[in-house]
Amino acid sequence: MEKLHYLLLFTLLALTSSLVASAYDPSPLQDFCVAMNNPVDGVFVNGKFCKDPKQVKAEDFFYPGLNKPGNTAATPQGFAVTPVTVEELAGLNTLGISFARLDFAPYGLNPPHIHPRGTEILVVVEGSLFVGFVASNQNNNTLFTKVLNPGDVFVFPIGQIHFQLNVGKDNAFAFAGLSSQNPGVITIANAVFGSKPPISADLLAKAFQVDKNVINYLQRQFN
Repeated sequence: MEKLHYLLLFTLLALTSSLVASAYDPSPLQDFCVAMNNPVDGVFVNGKFCKDPKQVKAEDFFYPGLNKPGNTAATPQGFAVTPVTVEELAGLNTLGISFARLDFAPYGLNPPHIHPRGTEILVVVEGSLFVGFVASNQNNNTLFTKVLNPGDVFVFPIGQIHFQLNVGKDNAFAFAGLSSQNPGVITIANAVFGSKPPISADLLAKAFQVDKNVINYLQRQFN
């Protein structure tokens, strides 16, 4: 009987561990936990202090302005993102979701990047986007691509390198939902060639199998 108890306890612990490991953002145990910057009388939950529920207002769950396009001229890639994460919308705290508007100039590019904490689902509103993601080493780095038109939807699994390119002569924009209140973003080229301090040029030259001068040039461009 004692062995059976140990077996049941081990099974319960294993199940609990697997559930915790699969949860990227904590599930809320209350109706809401509106984030606040002032720690006075606040409870710290998932990187943010929570406002007293009695002081919460409708404005805490409201974000205006996604009808306005982003400034695509501000980036060399002709791309702009308007994020709505917990940093912009306090009411998202502990809810495990966020949102974004993506704007593209003609032939504008959202360069290869990853979201370390969230899966992304994208819907095109205007224009045509060539989108894709690359699977991990265990799936032979397979590239999955598709041309999306207005109303089309595509999903990018969590942690996979992905991109979007406007293949039209006109502006394009899309909306994206993400499965984290703070999914994060790592733009691959910026991280590899623009790190601070820089990664050794010798190391990168060996990793990418190119001349060191190529690496030095890229590091100058991204710094």
